[in-house]
Amino acid sequence: MNKKNSGIIAIVVIILVLLIDQVSKIWVKTHMSLYETYEILSWFKIKFVENPGMAFGLELGGEGNRSWGKLFLSLFRIVAIGFIAYYLYTLVKRGFSKGYIACIALILAGAFGNIIDSVFYGEIFSESYPGHVASFVSLGEGYSSWLHGHVVDMLYFPIFRGTIPDWFPLLGGVGFEFFSPIFNIADSAITVGIFLLLIFYRRTLSLSLEKKEIA
Repeated sequence: MNKKNSGIIAIVVIILVLLIDQVSKIWVKTHMSLYETYEILSWFKIKFVENPGMAFGLELGGEGNRSWGKLFLSLFRIVAIGFIAYYLYTLVKRGFSKGYIACIALILAGAFGNIIDSVFYGEIFSESYPGHVASFVSLGEGYSSWLHGHVVDMLYFPIFRGTIPDWFPLLGGVGFEFFSPIFNIADSAITVGIFLLLIFYRRTLSLSLEKKEIA
């Protein structure tokens, strides 16, 4: 395996994901107000939402845009990205397959894309809210501080809406929507990378995590 080619593949994947992710987020942030929606197709919409970057919307502690919980999570993610980057470096150095390296690069790029929002967006953008489109501002005049920015999401696929049959216990008559989550390119890169790992590279993942392989 040509290590130089593997390294180039990793770099290209990371740059492409980051470029597409950040361009799409900046465009949405500077052209759409919060919760505004553009319908591309009946089952595909661009809907601007922001989240504090925490799994399932959970808060770790504190209140407002400068909570210590958000700060802790941002710092934790930066450390995690460092470990993933080092792991990717060892894979390239030891000549692992290009496909496996590309999967790890997707995960790294996705994680890095979202941490960019958390680290910088609070300082460089004004606040987004319904009826108001944000803009770039001078450092220190943004809606929050370093490491406290909100992650921009916009990809929305309401493929099917329906109602649970009345005969279904407890939830009968309740409306539902598939697929309701709103996400971004970085999230997609992480999901695709993990999915491909689990489908095609489970054995390689196990081998690569053995101490003798990555020491």
